[in-house]
Amino acid sequence: MDLPQHSNPWKTVSTRETYANPWIRVREDQVIKPTGSPGIYGVVEYKNIAVGVIPIDAEGYTWLVGQWRYCHGRYEWEIPEGGCPADESPAEAAKRELLEETGIVAETIEPLLHGIQLSNSTSNETCDIFIATGLSHTAAQPEDTEELAVLRLPLSEAVQMARDGRIRDSVSVLALLAVASRV
Repeated sequence: MDLPQHSNPWKTVSTRETYANPWIRVREDQVIKPTGSPGIYGVVEYKNIAVGVIPIDAEGYTWLVGQWRYCHGRYEWEIPEGGCPADESPAEAAKRELLEETGIVAETIEPLLHGIQLSNSTSNETCDIFIATGLSHTAAQPEDTEELAVLRLPLSEAVQMARDGRIRDSVSVLALLAVASRV
């Protein structure tokens, strides 16, 4: 079914950068809202797209990565994830992140979800998610911002963690539920 298309009811009057670093740019737009009145809209623009990857071995196990999430002030379990710069393909970035965070080398990487909007009311961040198979192992290579724990568990248990709230990361929940719907 084709969904109906709609024209943009917003008008951008001006844009001002309020902050930038190597990963994000924050801008404030002066706008005319759909009602016709003036307003502002703050947007976080990501310089990379996000990638996530679910490694699945021949025994039906997967790996989660545990780490302290600074923004939320709590420890979280997630699938391996990271950023994909413009000069790298999302599939290659997913393989790289898997290796960096877990020490897993994937022979095969298969697309699962593409262009997922992670917070579409405040940012332009999107994510591509993959399934990795044909796994071999070497030493992990985490970045200096990462203090990671790696957990191998049955894929069915990881899916249950996404369903019952033990995993809260949106990319991980979406990825695990998508994998579960394929089985």
